[in-house]
Amino acid sequence: MKFLSLTQVVAVGSFALLAAAGAKAESYEGVQPLVSAKSRTEVNAEAMRTASAPDQNIVRGSRGAETVAVSRDRAGVVFEAMRAAAAPDQNVTSGSRVNSKVVSTMQNPVDARAAAAGNSNRL
Repeated sequence: MKFLSLTQVVAVGSFALLAAAGAKAESYEGVQPLVSAKSRTEVNAEAMRTASAPDQNIVRGSRGAETVAVSRDRAGVVFEAMRAAAAPDQNVTSGSRVNSKVVSTMQNPVDARAAAAGNSNRL
């Protein structure tokens, strides 16, 4: 009786795996049909409009500063920034120390100045 060597057993096993993988391969169903919301003439007209648009090849940043929609007044934003910058615990978080909780007990200097001047908080 003749026995197979290790390389022959590995070769037969790998061919068996390739045959099993080939049997499970998907079938090719051809090119899928195009599905489009626009007709060919609509796409062509849009391409022509885009191609003839002015300044189409200029990058966005080279046109100068762009306008920004302003939703708040400048004085309110400046006041809020000054108040945040002067906050006594602005760099302290609850994770700064082990098992600590941050409770602000110090008055904000901006609020103290406003109270001393007789102005109420504008926030």
